[in-house]
Amino acid sequence: MGKGGGCVPSKKRQPSSAEGSATATATTATNNAPIEADEETHETASVAVNSTNAQSVTATLKIFIVYYSMYGHVEKLAKRMKKGVDGVEGVEAVLYRVPETLPDDVLDHMKVPSKNPEVPEIKAAELAEADGVLFGFPTRFGCMAAQMKAFFDSSGQLWKEQTLAGKPAGFFVSTGTQGGGQEATAWTAITQLAHHGMLFVPIGYTFGAGMFKMDSIRGGSPYGAGVYAGDGTREPTETELGLAEHQGKYMAGVVKRLCQA
Repeated sequence: MGKGGGCVPSKKRQPSSAEGSATATATTATNNAPIEADEETHETASVAVNSTNAQSVTATLKIFIVYYSMYGHVEKLAKRMKKGVDGVEGVEAVLYRVPETLPDDVLDHMKVPSKNPEVPEIKAAELAEADGVLFGFPTRFGCMAAQMKAFFDSSGQLWKEQTLAGKPAGFFVSTGTQGGGQEATAWTAITQLAHHGMLFVPIGYTFGAGMFKMDSIRGGSPYGAGVYAGDGTREPTETELGLAEHQGKYMAGVVKRLCQA
């Protein structure tokens, strides 16, 4: 989706009366005159425009996977989700974590592991650079964790300028129990997207048979991937991770179609 190529000089410039005589003489003398300056500029501008358009067509689309993970469950989904995004040609996922809001002594008391130093923290203003966003967070009484809410609360300038309007976004979550808010957490989070004018992209039942399995406990819903953490020791199952990978792939496809429209 390249920008305009700028002004191209006209090739139909009319010569002045003084130039007319000299031009006629030069034309009579030879038919091998060099290319006129304005034609040269036109060709150079055309090459530049074509080059710019070619770069735009092949530019990699960016999906930001922005998450908060206290004990690592959401982060595991995020990493698998990145695999799904990266598997779609022309689209790349970038992992980010939102800033922690709890003091270190509280985190130590809760035995929270250290954050992954390979995943950088994100500032709200950086969301403007994304072509699409997937937000991941654990639930707190059916709503997003306070750390993610604080991040959304810091996006006031983006809201004021409507910078995120029209950008597609989705959710993935972690809950402690089966009735702990796999769907409710996504419902309550949609308000954040609505006020920014973002486009909520649920996965529906596009995961196929994986959405209907009843032989084991699994997180996830039509609203997005999910994991059950239990008391914190339960690890994501392959079905839960597979759904996360699918959501990444699905989101990449949606972003690609929107950006090529």
